[in-house]
Amino acid sequence: MTELVVATRNAGKLREIRHLLAGEGIAVLGLEAFPELPEVIEDGATFAANARKKAETIAQLTGRPCLADDSGLMVAALKGAPGVHSARYAGMQGDDAANNARLLQELASVPDSQRQAAFCCVMALCRPGAGTTLFEGRVTGRILHAPRGDGGFGYDPLFLVDGCEQTMAELPLAEKNRLSHRGQALRQVIVELASQQV
Repeated sequence: MTELVVATRNAGKLREIRHLLAGEGIAVLGLEAFPELPEVIEDGATFAANARKKAETIAQLTGRPCLADDSGLMVAALKGAPGVHSARYAGMQGDDAANNARLLQELASVPDSQRQAAFCCVMALCRPGAGTTLFEGRVTGRILHAPRGDGGFGYDPLFLVDGCEQTMAELPLAEKNRLSHRGQALRQVIVELASQQV
């Protein structure tokens, strides 16, 4: 079975990726399998820059193929914020409750008709000695005034998917993976892995 390191310590993200890669003959290793690895600082100005940096750094340090993503929420009324700062929008990395609270505060006076948003994802697949390939996914929706659902993570409870009556946090995992920005990008990765044989 092929091993693929996924450059994340986010349990929710890792669960989604493992679910999508189940049955593909790929053993997914999260960063918890490599406790000695340093934290890769995401200081890029774009999702693509951050994903590429993480994938190339971890692939070099482990000598294994690495998949990294950077993803986030882009809200039209906030000129694309929180964007690359999505995970630390309220200051502390990965504090979902605080990030959601800040988002709701920022949008408090914005009417429903102007609460359009998109989840965006860029995945970088780096194979040592074979370069890096980028894949993108995007799903549109709007931001609610209060959270709904207890699945998912991040901004999922506030994001009502276009064409659905459910938030990302209300969707079953299989349905979320079918629709989501990460699912879209990862399906492209699967095609690439199958054609290249990691």
